[in-house]
Amino acid sequence: MRVSAVLSRGGAPSELVDAELDDPRSDEVIVRIEAVGVCHTDLVTRQWLGERPAVLGHEGCGTVVHLGSAVKELAVGNRVVVSFASCGGCAQCRAGLPGYCAWATALNGSGRRLDGSPTIRVRGEPVFGSFFGQSSFATAALADARSCVPVGDVPPEAIAPLGCGFLTGAGAVLNVLRPRHGDRLLVLGAGGVGSVAALTALSEGVEVVVAEPVPARRTLPKQCGATVVASLDEPMPSVTHVLDTTGRPESIARALTLLQPCGVLALIGLGPAEVCLDVRSLMMRGLQIRGCVEGDADPAVLIPHLIQRYQRGLLPLDRLVTTYPLADLDRAVADQRAGLTTKPVLLPGG
Repeated sequence: MRVSAVLSRGGAPSELVDAELDDPRSDEVIVRIEAVGVCHTDLVTRQWLGERPAVLGHEGCGTVVHLGSAVKELAVGNRVVVSFASCGGCAQCRAGLPGYCAWATALNGSGRRLDGSPTIRVRGEPVFGSFFGQSSFATAALADARSCVPVGDVPPEAIAPLGCGFLTGAGAVLNVLRPRHGDRLLVLGAGGVGSVAALTALSEGVEVVVAEPVPARRTLPKQCGATVVASLDEPMPSVTHVLDTTGRPESIARALTLLQPCGVLALIGLGPAEVCLDVRSLMMRGLQIRGCVEGDADPAVLIPHLIQRYQRGLLPLDRLVTTYPLADLDRAVADQRAGLTTKPVLLPGG
């Protein structure tokens, strides 16, 4: 199938190119992409790949246009959010924790199917694709049917980031930290992930403090009822829970000092591999540090739940999004880094 796709290569500008998408196998589908979020992981991966040409994107939302012969749970015409890939058969998948799938790295980050076959070609040559099982910076994406969550008639641009970023932030609150009414949550960073986490906690009746240095990103959390600060150096009360989306060692270490005894810190930000911590303080104060991938979520369960919250006005996802044409990936990234947008979303039809 011929598609238009955004090709990334090292530090060169992104390029909208003609590409050839492989035919779906028995358990795969092709989704015509209507919207796709831009995630920090796309940018990290682009840097990691260096000069290797790649079609990235892993927060796709669109309409199923082709079905593999064995796909029964989807139909042509279904609108779906395409989330990360998982095998469905390992112990973690069977336990409802597909983010920790035994085959997660190969399925989501190898650039090919498990058997090594490519899913997308540019100018006749295979490129790094199948990113998070989709590579949705394109007008269409090939995905495992298992990764596709039917969503009904909802705005694609608002819900596309539920494939990863919004899922991660909300899931970290609902599945990992689980603060209750009367608890106080500190969220480090108010990008797309942190903002959704803050809004989710507020909808649970939790007191929320957001630390974010970029003024524009503090506006929505404040309007929705959060206390906002520019840095952790400002005076603030102690907290029962912390969610770090920054990956910055100094912020993590400082946040631990603000936790009440038996408090919990969840880590979801990609940063340096090592952080210097006061282990004695952790032990004596009964603190917990918890890693979190994809919000400990089963997308098939949590995505419909979050859409219900959005439709009821409890989770204003659309207020976090700024849309761009598919060809404007680089401008979207620049705007995000400059703090001009919280969550850029590309529209292939725009």
